[in-house]
Amino acid sequence: MLDHTPSGLFKVFSVVKHWLDKIVSWFCISIITLMTILVTYQVIVRYVFNDPSAVSEVLSRYLFIWLVLFGSALVFGLKEHMAISFIKEKFSQKTQIIVEAFIELAIVTFALSIMIFGGYSSATRQMWQLDSALQIPMGTIYAAIPISGALMVFYFIYNELQLVERWKQLRSSAE
Repeated sequence: MLDHTPSGLFKVFSVVKHWLDKIVSWFCISIITLMTILVTYQVIVRYVFNDPSAVSEVLSRYLFIWLVLFGSALVFGLKEHMAISFIKEKFSQKTQIIVEAFIELAIVTFALSIMIFGGYSSATRQMWQLDSALQIPMGTIYAAIPISGALMVFYFIYNELQLVERWKQLRSSAE
């Protein structure tokens, strides 16, 4: 049996992924914290002072959208997204790798076509339209779409490199 060591490219991607996971995790945690503060503030000013704040309501809504987009990218990178694993587990290990690669290819196709290209187009078109409550460009809010799509593409590349490493291990253990 041959000794298998991961490729240099996979090692580099692993280090980058480790730090990217931490950054995106902390970003999502910060969004949840800020949303909690904003919603608490909104409830207090609405029900105690009878003076609702439009800014906190709109900002918490946009933060929720960002949380979903960046959280989705992170979950994809951690391979914690929804999957029907009991079907995949019935296949051989090589077939499992092929099925995983196909599923990830479908996800990255969506990320590239809709999130990156479509999201970028939408964000740049909306850069001149201001949000009525926050007075910030809507393109800034829409920027989360192509950014999270780019994160998904990075995670796709990492996951594919990981599948290649698993494939190599299977081949070397068969020899």
